[in-house]
Amino acid sequence: MPLDPRIAAVTDRIRRRSAESRRQYLDAVERARAEGPKRAHLSCGNQAHAYAAMEADKDRLVETRAPHLGIVTAYNDMLSAHQPYESYPALIRETARRAGGTAQVAGGVPAMCDGVTQGRWGMELSLFSRDVIALASAVALSHDVFDAVLYLGICDKIVPGLVMAAARFGHLPAVFVPSGPMPSGIPNDEKSRVRQRFETGQATRAELMAAEMASYHGPGTCTFYGTANTNQMLMEFMGLHLPGASFVNPGTPLREALTVAAVERALSITALGNDWRPVAHVLDERAFVNGIAGLMATGGSTNLVIHLPAMARAAGILLDLEDFADISAAVPLMAKVYPNGLADVNHFHAAGGLQFLIAEMLAAGLLHEDVVTVAGDGLTPYTRTPVLRDGKLVWQEGPRRTENDRILRPVADPFQPSGGLVRLTGNLGTAVMKVSAVPADRHVIEAPARLFRTQEEVKAAFRSGSLDGDVVVVVTHQGPSANGMPELHALTPVLSVLQDRGHRVALVTDGRMSGASGRVPAAIHVSPEAAAGGPLALLRDGDMIRVDAMAGRLEVLADLSDRSPADPRQATGPQDPGRSLFELFRREVRPATEGASVIL
Repeated sequence: MPLDPRIAAVTDRIRRRSAESRRQYLDAVERARAEGPKRAHLSCGNQAHAYAAMEADKDRLVETRAPHLGIVTAYNDMLSAHQPYESYPALIRETARRAGGTAQVAGGVPAMCDGVTQGRWGMELSLFSRDVIALASAVALSHDVFDAVLYLGICDKIVPGLVMAAARFGHLPAVFVPSGPMPSGIPNDEKSRVRQRFETGQATRAELMAAEMASYHGPGTCTFYGTANTNQMLMEFMGLHLPGASFVNPGTPLREALTVAAVERALSITALGNDWRPVAHVLDERAFVNGIAGLMATGGSTNLVIHLPAMARAAGILLDLEDFADISAAVPLMAKVYPNGLADVNHFHAAGGLQFLIAEMLAAGLLHEDVVTVAGDGLTPYTRTPVLRDGKLVWQEGPRRTENDRILRPVADPFQPSGGLVRLTGNLGTAVMKVSAVPADRHVIEAPARLFRTQEEVKAAFRSGSLDGDVVVVVTHQGPSANGMPELHALTPVLSVLQDRGHRVALVTDGRMSGASGRVPAAIHVSPEAAAGGPLALLRDGDMIRVDAMAGRLEVLADLSDRSPADPRQATGPQDPGRSLFELFRREVRPATEGASVIL
């Protein structure tokens, strides 16, 4: 099928916009490649330091041209998704030896759990941790001893940070190695109901704790379709995973076989062999368009609207919110996974998963097939499913029909004709709204504003009964330069209760919402942010606000021209030691529309 002209037009626009920055990037990659394997330029003393603890691998490293893999790991055992990585380095080293190569942990990167820091001061470090991860990865790879890199990471800011680093070391091949989702626990909608009952005093804390523990219950990624699992989708659509690797559960024979195959593939695509596949060639404008198309087709996390521009910028590619909006208009919503539906990612995978989606979208011309991936040339291999046959890993033709049309549908019969995201513009700035989970009768909300500076202020107003009516809740000074742009996920139960009572409710904020949010219409990432002089700072209680996903508008129905900020205080936040270390980040960060990065 020829490429859809709307997808082609966006791709061409990105290519033109990025021509100079991409040229400079590729020139730098070519200079690095021309130097040949970096280890060849190290002195004997340099190499002796690098190999001192390599034991049986020393002779192979010194005497042969065997490829040497670096492992950048985000392992810690507080993140359930990352706990399985504890055993990966030993498996990777042993696999590399059997295949004639070597492997070494290059370094570790921080990996915080947004589920633990929600509503806490630590959430103000969450977005900035992405740039720290990129910086830490650069330190790990600064030793110039590796021929390819295996990246072990899954969750919210970890994958974007690792991709940013991989792109800057663009001459090196990079294979991302997932660990998979935990098995299904308590249904997500049941967990959500308990949360709402707790907010209204109908459930005890013991009941809430029991529901949460039944939901987050073992090793693996959380099973809802939040940022972590959206990251995994992207790695397949963008060709950085092996096909079908994303949603295989931890601790299974297939999961181990896929990890072994990732090591073997990384060894085969270095510059020492005949199939050099540097990450710079994988991450071109077509890969990013494919990633955005996957985001829209699956109703993925709004956090990726911030992460993808930062990831792309690292590869010399410039994305704009217009690109997201136009791709969303072209790509139908084909999946319903919680919070956009009742299913979790295990149900989605069983229904046909990413292989069904990619096959359908390729047939409809909604994806670039002619891409470079770690698995080979073209995206077609990603329509195939990995299976174990007589103990051997093989890829067979993937599903060509959905096994559950309440979860997954073909292009010809989608859940809705356009994707899960809308760009909003107007006299309050530019914002993003995720509409895939919002009821159609809530796509336009016009109601009086109530102004708040924190989530806690909103929750206090809810408990006092003062929000019991139609309202647009406006939470200001939540942008990257104000306080690091924390997720405002704690507002989800409160606003959902108000909406379920029949009120017309919306959220407007320069902050973020979690990838787990979605039922309440929310205009988020408003830019310019209030702390940078944006119009949000001029609003007053009672101003009529219109959030219109149908027309793509975000407007206040009042004249702001003669106003000054209602509350000129600078948002300082709690003076916890960790927060104070990130003052430089808040001062230098780019706006959300450009990826909210400090380093790019």
